[in-house]
Amino acid sequence: MDDATYGGYVARHGRPPAFTGSDGASYSVAVLVDAAPSGSARYGAAFLFVRWSPAGDRPAGHVESGFLTYGDTPDAAELGLREISLFDIKAHLDRAIAARVDFPDP
Repeated sequence: MDDATYGGYVARHGRPPAFTGSDGASYSVAVLVDAAPSGSARYGAAFLFVRWSPAGDRPAGHVESGFLTYGDTPDAAELGLREISLFDIKAHLDRAIAARVDFPDP
C-alpha cells in the first residue's frame, strides 16, 4: 500500500501522520466515524486533527474536516478515508483551520 495515503502511512509507520498547519501549529490526524448511522442509514467518516501545544506535550485543541466518506458500516466509511492522499489531508486541515470560529490558545 502506498504510504502517501492515510491508510498506507499508518500501515507502514505504525502511527498516524502529523502535519504543520497553516497556523504554524503541529497537528496529528485520526479517523472519526459516526457512532450511529445517519437518517440515510449510512455512517459518515471525517478526519479529526489534534492540535498540540508548542512543547508538543499535550493537546491544545482540535479541528475536524467534516464528513468526507460514507459507508453502510463504520468500517466501510473508514475505508474510504484510508485511501485519501496525505496531500489532500493537509488541504482539509488548512481549510478546517481557516474555518474555525473559536480555538483556544495554548
